[in-house]
Amino acid sequence: MPKLTRRVVDAAQDDPNGRDVVLWDDDLHGFGLRLRPPYGRFYIVQFRNALGRSRKMTLGRVGVLSPEEARQLARSKLADVVKGTDPAASRDAVREAMTVSELCDEYLKAEKGRIKASTLRMDRSRIDRHVRPLLGRRTVRELTPADIEKFMASVVAGKTAQKPGQKRPLGGLATGGAGVASRTVGMLGAIFQRAVRDGVIVANPVRGVKRPKDKSRKPPFAFETVRRLGEAMRAAEGDGENLTGLLAIRLLLLTGCRRMEILTLRREAVDEAARCFRFEDTKSGPQTRPIGQTALDAIKEAKLTGATPYVLKGDSKAGHFVGLPRVWARVAKRAGIRGVSLHGLRHWFASAAAEMNFSELTIAGMLGHRVKGVTARYATAPDSALLAAADRVSARLAAALDDTDAAAKVVNLKGAKRA
Repeated sequence: MPKLTRRVVDAAQDDPNGRDVVLWDDDLHGFGLRLRPPYGRFYIVQFRNALGRSRKMTLGRVGVLSPEEARQLARSKLADVVKGTDPAASRDAVREAMTVSELCDEYLKAEKGRIKASTLRMDRSRIDRHVRPLLGRRTVRELTPADIEKFMASVVAGKTAQKPGQKRPLGGLATGGAGVASRTVGMLGAIFQRAVRDGVIVANPVRGVKRPKDKSRKPPFAFETVRRLGEAMRAAEGDGENLTGLLAIRLLLLTGCRRMEILTLRREAVDEAARCFRFEDTKSGPQTRPIGQTALDAIKEAKLTGATPYVLKGDSKAGHFVGLPRVWARVAKRAGIRGVSLHGLRHWFASAAAEMNFSELTIAGMLGHRVKGVTARYATAPDSALLAAADRVSARLAAALDDTDAAAKVVNLKGAKRA
């Protein structure tokens, strides 16, 4: 094998059968490149310790270390061996004592810039709210699937949802539950899998653990429920409820957008001429979303003022409105709506479209889901068919919300005939 240069490393081919392959450097004995699909490519160093045992140590990932940086690091480790120390043993001692909290810190640092900032913020929140309080001081190597199951049960019960005196997140309520537990354990599985890849642990303790399912039944969608919601919103407005929060609820229902897409919606992202929102970043990346005219009218009627760049301005440091969960809790209680979250309004939009006989492909396009042949067609301007669909769905929901939709009302035929 020739000297491991950047060109040689880039040209190296994985084994077609998915097996580990090591390419050894001719220039520095013991220095090599490990191809380990599907985990990636790593620089390694191999040596014999003072007891004559062969040891293999990972130096770092290709891309993080250049070939020359890895070579210098390998020389340093080999020099330690000549001096009588075992660098692998020192590394193992550190890993033996590594806590879950420290492993999470490494994960957050390593993934910064590699995954979406919003995803990383959510992971950090789950780590701080649930992982650190329950598992943070435990060493990584001692964890078993039984420990993960116990942790999961605690999160389901909400034991670490909110510590006394702990600062509440802006605009939200920290809660536990089956859904939170499932997502948190899923994140932990990814973190521990990185630890397996890096040789910190041999097996992933999350593997084989059955995650809970959210068994709560969501109330079926009905335009009559939307009408009740509208009544509650008007009554709440009369009692001095936050108008920005009420507008946010209206926009979520009439657009099918996600909560943070609406709360962080910037003025320049509202394209009235093309009747769409131009998001710089969503769960699916940058996107142009078709919006019904009724929803755009709601924004225009808000008469935006002030220097804030957001449609829904707030008084917090974030700049945008953040108190929506509490507003929704009050309005939903007044309307007698239970078991429906703010994200449920997005489901209501989809359910309304389904009741109006729009196809799944059209509904996916209006919601901004990644569907081949749909979102690609409106990369710069919304598809006319999607615009027409968004117009009809938002208008139908607005009519029910404002109680002007005759089709949503039940007519007593006998009484009408007598009249």
